[in-house]
Amino acid sequence: MAENSPANGAANPAAVTNQAQLNLQKVYTKDVSFEVPNSPKVFQLQGQPGVELNLSQRVNTLGTDVYEVVLSVTVTCKIEENTAYLAEVHQAGIFGITNFDDASRDGVLGTYCPNVLFPYVRQIVSDLVQGGGFPPLFLQPINFDAIYAEQLRRRAEASAEGQALNS
Repeated sequence: MAENSPANGAANPAAVTNQAQLNLQKVYTKDVSFEVPNSPKVFQLQGQPGVELNLSQRVNTLGTDVYEVVLSVTVTCKIEENTAYLAEVHQAGIFGITNFDDASRDGVLGTYCPNVLFPYVRQIVSDLVQGGGFPPLFLQPINFDAIYAEQLRRRAEASAEGQALNS
């Protein structure tokens, strides 16, 4: 007697649909800003530029198992007390995340998704800075796993402190 099995070799199609799945649906630039508030005098200043990087992330729920992750980067460069330039990029992605438990989903949104978006941010910032007449700026890789672990640690401490106050 012939055996009924799926053509693709999957043992059970229902089991495949219950597996955790992550897909990148779209990557896009949500907002970009570049300012040189002290031009043209800033190009004549001498001194070592100081660069400050601010990073943030926001997650928006778009629908069932669909999330928008927005990675925001602000780079401020100063020479002495004068702002040479200010670059701000909001890079976004839409991610489908299904069949993950809450902790795993939060981990994916806090680590994997920003890691996907960061190379786009790095390229845009580099292009903006160089196009603004400044030497290229290459943002160093960021360890989003360590940032997420630190956020979890702080939440746990805050929760423990809150419980201690209520006791």
